Amino acid sequence: MHPAEGLQRILPEARIKTRLIDRVSYAADAGFYHLVPQAIVQPVNETEIAALFSFSHTHNIPMVFRTGGTSLSGQSITDGILVDLSQYWNRMNIAEEGKLVRVQPGITGAMVNTYLKKYKRKIGPDPSSISAAMMGGILSNNASGMCCGVQYNSYHTTRFIRFMLADGQTFSTETPGDYDRFLQACPALAGELTALRREILANETLYQTIRRKYETKNTVGYSLNSLIDYEHPLDVFAHLLIGAEGTLAFIAEAVLETIPDEPYKSTAMLYFPDIYAACQAIQPLKDAGALMVELMDRASLRAVEHLPGMDPFVKTLPPGAAALLIEFQEPGVAELELRVNGFLAETGRLSLLNAPVFTIDPDEREFLWKVRKGMFPAVGAVRASGTTVILEDVAFPLDTLGDAILELQDLFRKYNYDNAIIFGHARDGNIHFVVTQSFNDAAEIDRYDRFLREVVELVVKKYNGTLKAEHGTGRNMAPFVETEWGGDAYRIMQRIKAAADPLALLNPGVIINSDKEVHIKNLKQLPSVEAEVDRCIECGYCEPVCPSRNLTTTPRRRIVVRRSLEAMKLAHKEEDRKTLLEQYQYDVLDTCAVDGLCAGACPVDINTGDLVKRLRRENHSVSANKTALWVARHFRATEKAARIGLTVAMGFSTVLGHKAMTGITRLLRKISPAIPLWSDQFVTPPSLKALKHAPAGGNNGTVVYFPACISRLLGSSHTGKKNIMETFLEVSAKAGIGVKVLENAEGSCCGQIFHSKGFGGAYQFTANRIIEQLWNSTEQGRFPVVIDVSSCAYTLHGHRPHLTPENQVRFDQLRIIDSVDYLHDMVMNACKPGVKKENIVLHPVCSLKKMGTETKFRKIAERFAEKVTVPVQAGCCGMAGDRGFLFPELTASATFHEASEVKANEYTGYYSSTKTCEMAMTEAVNKNYESILYMVNECTV
Repeated sequence: MHPAEGLQRILPEARIKTRLIDRVSYAADAGFYHLVPQAIVQPVNETEIAALFSFSHTHNIPMVFRTGGTSLSGQSITDGILVDLSQYWNRMNIAEEGKLVRVQPGITGAMVNTYLKKYKRKIGPDPSSISAAMMGGILSNNASGMCCGVQYNSYHTTRFIRFMLADGQTFSTETPGDYDRFLQACPALAGELTALRREILANETLYQTIRRKYETKNTVGYSLNSLIDYEHPLDVFAHLLIGAEGTLAFIAEAVLETIPDEPYKSTAMLYFPDIYAACQAIQPLKDAGALMVELMDRASLRAVEHLPGMDPFVKTLPPGAAALLIEFQEPGVAELELRVNGFLAETGRLSLLNAPVFTIDPDEREFLWKVRKGMFPAVGAVRASGTTVILEDVAFPLDTLGDAILELQDLFRKYNYDNAIIFGHARDGNIHFVVTQSFNDAAEIDRYDRFLREVVELVVKKYNGTLKAEHGTGRNMAPFVETEWGGDAYRIMQRIKAAADPLALLNPGVIINSDKEVHIKNLKQLPSVEAEVDRCIECGYCEPVCPSRNLTTTPRRRIVVRRSLEAMKLAHKEEDRKTLLEQYQYDVLDTCAVDGLCAGACPVDINTGDLVKRLRRENHSVSANKTALWVARHFRATEKAARIGLTVAMGFSTVLGHKAMTGITRLLRKISPAIPLWSDQFVTPPSLKALKHAPAGGNNGTVVYFPACISRLLGSSHTGKKNIMETFLEVSAKAGIGVKVLENAEGSCCGQIFHSKGFGGAYQFTANRIIEQLWNSTEQGRFPVVIDVSSCAYTLHGHRPHLTPENQVRFDQLRIIDSVDYLHDMVMNACKPGVKKENIVLHPVCSLKKMGTETKFRKIAERFAEKVTVPVQAGCCGMAGDRGFLFPELTASATFHEASEVKANEYTGYYSSTKTCEMAMTEAVNKNYESILYMVNECTV
């Protein structure tokens, strides 16, 4: 029986994924292993989880739980049933004024911290991947990070755990009655844990080994410290789950103790002549109170020295140089200054290449930490095409760290890892090293195997360190758990696994594995495909911002599919490739919003949206491109036809009703998918007469107003207000700003509609034509241009590569600004304020994020409202120009979480800055979203 048949008795078909594209795209995580699951399931409650456990046992099919998929050691993939918790397990609750937070496994650590921010608290674990890593993985891998060390890792900050055993029984350490129930209901497991605890307490050598190994970061094997830290078997087992990588039970919920997020921080990059000198500075920095001390060798700095904003000094560093990124954090300014000054007074004892420069500026600090957090992917992006990036994670006693690193570098040279880098959490003796490796032939796999075995000897035997400080054992270090821990401790781990999972179906092969070569099996192949794809290391940082993540695919999974298509081609698997290509059209191309937010989240700026645009462009036929170009050349006539068509359709809608119009357009879409689905957000096109009465001049300058085509077609408000063009002119008049309307505005277009659909010729024609229009209307750049739709403003700013040389010169002399810039820079302080709005909510569109004007957007709102809310879950609405009309399921999925958050409260105003996005949010929230221009007009006199 195929798994899907039995699974349909447990879950609805919509939450069972067995298509080839699903199975292929979930076959990879951030690590370098590859297993294709038989099915991906998305349960929504514990009842379904229990049924899945039963199914797994009945059919002897392995089961693996996965959340963010950012694991690096092969612990979140399977060839069995993959249980995806990323979509329906994201609830959280804050208690005791932020001192406690209750989380489900499918919410990201960054999102939890965002909710905790108003309490000036945060969770203890702070992995570099926290923006994408979810709490299930953070707990199951015993995550730590840059400043939490051992004290504030997942193990030490988890107060309560609710878990489900493989037999479907659920227990919680928060429920007093569960302690006796655990003993009665699970006598074999409870008895084994009690026996193991007694054995450890009776073995002084083993007891001291466990104590010593957990004084530093250590995620190799199971958390044996739970057997000496806790007495009751329920507490012991619950804490064994922290770091168990989903091999013992399912963590359904946890309550974590939070730690202070100190409001005052000072950060600096210190440069040293060599890495040994940098290591000698770590203990003095700890003594001085530095909470973060991050090491970067010269090779890692070389990978990021070209980034905009990096200190030019980095490029001048000698070949063997190294850096420490350090940070002091305190509750007050005085305490912070005391810390920093105390350290500066002692810097004469350090071998520094230059005097430290500290910054408290939030943007500068954020940049430095973004560089550090993105170091692993950044290095991976510059590797040779077709090679895998491998990130190993070890820890040494701090007093031997410098010597150990020098010997590690000797191993790099011995095995010809010429581009290897070292960075990491030096404060804890925890370093990461990255090598790039091909797994395309046996010789390369053998090279990696021999290298890794020497690393194991160096770390464990010579320096008494740990093989995995924070990334988990996974498959990668499973063969070496006994090497690090010794036979007695390893046998205890084997007994724990056997007692909790006697059928060995929970993430088999991870942590406990008798196969001594598992670390070189099921290796991920990365065939060369295209520049954007080849740079990706599948880290998953992009996934939380992707609007289609809960509908079809994500940027990472789109790239995995591209690679799979190429691998199938090379392996001559034509039937599979044909099937994948058929599924690829909708999942990869049609439902990508091409918003480009993935580039902002990606440490190496891979814009999967640009890739999809190019792929769409390559898929267009000659006739389709000719049609698009004809539309671009005759856009005025097209617009007139659209106005007439929309007016007629509105008439039919009035007579037939919205439901009937929706049905009609559904039928028409079967003939042509280019026909948009009817929306009750459509309105009769506004009159353009107001454009003839623009304020001629003013005391505060003159602008050229470019009313976007969407404003000309759909610029009216459902509330009976004036259309957006009239509103713009009124606001300008109040501010004493003269307005010249773009010449031949009707028929003008920024080109976004052609660009997003991949019609290159039409886009190039439109881009050049609008620049010529703007050049003439502004009297050769004399006046700034204001456009009333943020996405169009962003599109205009991206024209330069597509312009003729003459228009490139013109473009450089034009000042093109969005309505948000206009309101903030020119209008806000020039208008006389009136009555403020009481309580408003904002939807910052993607273009504001990409243009860096979100802060201006909020400041405008704060000027004219008593209370301003930006939803924590605010993100791309998925409208993507007209894509939401063509695939409304995309916007429904993309807006779900933000809309749920907004609907929990009532507001006196709902504002954004792009008409189509306003329509999407109006549909999702059932409240009228409108341009912030309306708010400014209503709150000024």
